[in-house]
Amino acid sequence: MNARSVQYKTAALSLAATLTLALGAQGAFAATMNNAANGLPPVQHAGGIAYVSGGIGSDQSAAFKAATAHYPLSLEFARQSADGNEYLADVPVTIADTHGQTLLSTRTLGPFMLVALPRGHYVVSASHDGKTVKRTVDVGKTAHEHEAFVWAT
Repeated sequence: MNARSVQYKTAALSLAATLTLALGAQGAFAATMNNAANGLPPVQHAGGIAYVSGGIGSDQSAAFKAATAHYPLSLEFARQSADGNEYLADVPVTIADTHGQTLLSTRTLGPFMLVALPRGHYVVSASHDGKTVKRTVDVGKTAHEHEAFVWAT
């Protein structure tokens, strides 16, 4: 086999690998593109991260719960009360990588947040009533990661 044949085969294999990765990522995040049809609010973007937040009302809450399996990370926010847990909205949320670099900083539009993150380790911080809770999450270790942030009153 001559050098030119090796170059073409290497280029073809590289292109095939790139297309496979791109199509895999497209399939993994296809759910984020059909949110209106699923009853979810529009997808938001922060850098390369796609996320959706909301869940106010029973229809939208049900839509979030149904879509959870299609996102690598789901977050839920509530506070304890005498009558049980009450959902929260307008919760400041920050997601940082393992080096402490902030990748996402936003406020929730409801008690649920679905986040499309690549595989990796992240620190999720959420605040309510002056109290910040931090959680380390391993996205990609399982098919889906879920974290519930519940503050005591």
